Amino acid sequence: MRSFAQFALAGCLLAAAGTARADETRFLQSFKGNFAGKGIVKVTTDAPTVNVSCTFKSNATSTSLSLDGNCRGLIVVTRAISADLTASGAKYSGTYVGSRTGPAQLNGSRSGNAINLGIRWAKEVNGDRSAQMKVEKRGENGMRLTVTDTDPKTGKSVVTSRIDLQRS
Repeated sequence: MRSFAQFALAGCLLAAAGTARADETRFLQSFKGNFAGKGIVKVTTDAPTVNVSCTFKSNATSTSLSLDGNCRGLIVVTRAISADLTASGAKYSGTYVGSRTGPAQLNGSRSGNAINLGIRWAKEVNGDRSAQMKVEKRGENGMRLTVTDTDPKTGKSVVTSRIDLQRS
């Protein structure tokens, strides 16, 4: 009887793991496509806000999400931005490119319709090497990318970029 109970428990755990993977697959696939939108960017927490227009191409598999795009601000300044994430269950890790300090490491997890990530910058930004990024699914065809950092002077959290995108 004990071996049957262990077998049944193992079967339940495998079924739960399959359901969790399926949930991440559907979630990741919902980001697939071309997106365009507008937002704001601040180079540092105390810098002026710059309005930007952005385009992104997003690819997804059952365990990964890749965002590649460009944002244009002040009419003539364009910056390439990308994020490559790998999912293991609801845990995510990867790399973000777009900061002038070089590639940054990303680690976090999904909560509801958002992937909440800690950023580890290649060099100090705003007095340290950490910030937060949220990749959020907004409705059927929208996504919001938000980066927040701590202002070293006030200790308050500041949105340093927020880009709202719609499938194009």
